[in-house]
Amino acid sequence: MRVALITAAALAISACATTARLHSQTQLNDAGTRCGLALGELIQDESEKRLLLMIRQSATPEQRLCVTQWARRNGLKPVFVNMSFES
Repeated sequence: MRVALITAAALAISACATTARLHSQTQLNDAGTRCGLALGELIQDESEKRLLLMIRQSATPEQRLCVTQWARRNGLKPVFVNMSFES
């Protein structure tokens, strides 16, 4: 009984410690377009796989929420980078 309890606890803990995977650019572009972003505005750095970067000038609250929800479903932490392009 005690061994079964310890095994169950270990499995539960290991399920929480998943490693982030690197998504393909196609997956990121699909998620981005569903959230109203242009191609390439969602990126994931190979060295920091847990971070999902949204690079967009003046993103709407709806876009931020959409990206946040997608990131959380995929075990990622959303990071919003506000870009200002001078004309």
